Amino acid sequence: MADRTADQIQRDIERARASLAVAVDQITYRTNPKRIVENAKKSLAEKAQTPQGKAVIGGVGAFVVVMIVRKLRKH
Repeated sequence: MADRTADQIQRDIERARASLAVAVDQITYRTNPKRIVENAKKSLAEKAQTPQGKAVIGGVGAFVVVMIVRKLRKH
């Protein structure tokens, strides 16, 4: 390894520090609970608008209605 001057070492440290700051910012962004929840809501809303999503929602809705009717008839 070639001998480096103090200025070169300082520049390397500053680049490493800047790179680390970017990495920490990215981790903070990715793991933000509010952002994760908002992304999940958006994803589910988009999936619910597809034909498959509508079929699932309809099927679950029908199942819930059947279960409520059955429970009411038992009383």
